[in-house]
Amino acid sequence: MKIIADVEIELLPFLRQNFPASSSNKLRKMLTTGRVNVNNITIHKAKHSLRKNDVVEISKKSSKPKKASNELSINNLKIDLIYEDEAILIVEKPPKVLSVATDKLESNTLHSKCVDYLKQADSKGWAYIVHRLDKETSGIMLLAKQKEAKNYLQQQFAERLVYRIYHALVEGIPSKKSGTITQFLVEDKHLNIKPTSKSNNNAKEAITHWEVLSSSSESSIVRVMIETGRRHQIRMAMKSLGHPIVGDTLHGALTDPFSRICLHATSLEFLHPQTDEPVRFESTQPFTSL
Repeated sequence: MKIIADVEIELLPFLRQNFPASSSNKLRKMLTTGRVNVNNITIHKAKHSLRKNDVVEISKKSSKPKKASNELSINNLKIDLIYEDEAILIVEKPPKVLSVATDKLESNTLHSKCVDYLKQADSKGWAYIVHRLDKETSGIMLLAKQKEAKNYLQQQFAERLVYRIYHALVEGIPSKKSGTITQFLVEDKHLNIKPTSKSNNNAKEAITHWEVLSSSSESSIVRVMIETGRRHQIRMAMKSLGHPIVGDTLHGALTDPFSRICLHATSLEFLHPQTDEPVRFESTQPFTSL
């Protein structure tokens, strides 16, 4: 389908004019998946400026189906493929799976399985680690398919521009409904995380916002938003609150009914490395059903 621009206009508003029944998310997906060409050049940026008489061509959806999500598996644990385009891969990590290998060179990691998946389509394919989730944490994880994309995404994490939400099932019922916990954490030579003072040269600031969503007689579901991404940050924050995460015996939990630490990454929002437009991916927290 070809459309000729009759005025100077940015690309996304132009698409909205010509596809009024399509949502903004659907139009942005047309851009991120490379379906929009301007004068025979593929354009990904929503703010690309069109000139009068530019020819905009919308290609058909790829006839090549995406590989089934069950092709990403670790010891029969299915890794759900949430989204994929030329630059990024969004997956849902199961609990008890390493994000990436340690110095012990483990082979069954989320990263290794994502690399295997990408190499099925392209022998040179690769998945670049952008951030990590603790082994015990489940939920949304972002990987990059291009080095440039990885660098830009990691810059967003470093500058605290990424919006991250978690849900946790904690022991007991907090006396307050919401709050913010600011801690300074340090990691010792045995990789244990401990609270320390701001004056410690090795301390890293950890800022955690939390809100109780619902409670039973024994536990509560807490929504958590982090400004920083420190190792064990949320687990340490809930411990300091006096309501450790269910299953987190390392940080004071007395119960472990589900044989897992009940922490799940439910939402991730960032600027797409190709379009520089905000994108958000979500996952359903599993603790209500538990």
